[in-house]
Amino acid sequence: MKLNFTKMEGLGNDYVYVNCLKETVENPAELSRRISDRHFGIGSDGLILIKPSDKADFTMDMYNADGSQSEMCGNGIRCVGKYVYDYGLTDKEEVSVETLAGIKYLRFKIKRENPGDRGTVESVTVNMGAPILEPGEIPVRLKDAEAYVSKDKKAHVRACGVDADNAIVNAPVTINGAPYRITCVSMGNPHCISFVDSVDTFDLDVIGPQFEENPMFPRRVNAEFVELVKRDYVKMRVWERGTGETLACGTGACASVVACILNDYTDDEVTIRLLGGELSIRWDKEENTVYMTGPANVVFDGTIEV
Repeated sequence: MKLNFTKMEGLGNDYVYVNCLKETVENPAELSRRISDRHFGIGSDGLILIKPSDKADFTMDMYNADGSQSEMCGNGIRCVGKYVYDYGLTDKEEVSVETLAGIKYLRFKIKRENPGDRGTVESVTVNMGAPILEPGEIPVRLKDAEAYVSKDKKAHVRACGVDADNAIVNAPVTINGAPYRITCVSMGNPHCISFVDSVDTFDLDVIGPQFEENPMFPRRVNAEFVELVKRDYVKMRVWERGTGETLACGTGACASVVACILNDYTDDEVTIRLLGGELSIRWDKEENTVYMTGPANVVFDGTIEV
């Protein structure tokens, strides 16, 4: 049986996309493992199925390269938006997408060669919802307390509209004998953010796994390491649970900017530089909503025997 697919990428975070309004995938976990192999398959970070939804315009069903299912992917959902518009599944320039992390709302920036053209999607802004800061919901468990905000950060955390007695901001921890200050945020999946002098020289291959597997994170964690450049510009590298270092992580970028704002290191709108490129992240504290804007690109279309 032949299966039509499209390979797409957002900041180098690449997935194989299947239009399940037309195609049928019997065993997505097995298919994801097979096609993600960069030597014997198509090569990708995983598989994303675009399906109908009775709650939103579309459903995004996501599988990692190892076959495990994931709640959400910020880079992946931008590509879903570009796919459904560019491939004619919708004429709307704003759509809703159902995910395991809830319904996300997308707005397209359309590139048109001539006025009146239908055009194609140039970039996508995603309403990523509210950051989750309660330790038990992230989840994260510190030894000394369920929640910890350092004394010098409490006033600013409260000014952000956050319960300073039920969050982890600038908390001191020891990882493999070394001291760190961590801020923990969930964007539907758990993130732990630390600030470093230089992301370029940071030994992520060694430190990343020590964060991921630390017992304080019962579901493991995505670890982000952020270098502050200006109040509107930061750099980040990410160690993703179950994967290792990736070129980009959309939810990780959102969590990192929330952490920057909670620590009063940046303004509310920040350009964040990842290995694969740049994203614009804005935390509207009045709405308590995080918005992510970035590119999405088609790599190629193809057909594979399954």
